[in-house]
Amino acid sequence: MALQTTSIYSLVAEQEGAIAADWNPVCQITYNRDTWVKLLQRPSEYASDEAKLLCQDTPNTWIAWVPDYGEVVLGHGDFYC
Repeated sequence: MALQTTSIYSLVAEQEGAIAADWNPVCQITYNRDTWVKLLQRPSEYASDEAKLLCQDTPNTWIAWVPDYGEVVLGHGDFYC
């Protein structure tokens, strides 16, 4: 009888892969001015991980303000839906 061991890291990697496979980065949500969104990646290591949408720049981009960073242009793929 052989004892099987599974690393916790491999289990987590499997779960993350399954979640990532089902996640669609294209938003179908209509955002409004003054909405706070969660960023997928911070613009700098000192910046907040959230941004406040200021105004829509194009159909797919927003001008946003990130605390401790300033204004940025965000595409719909730059923040969580």
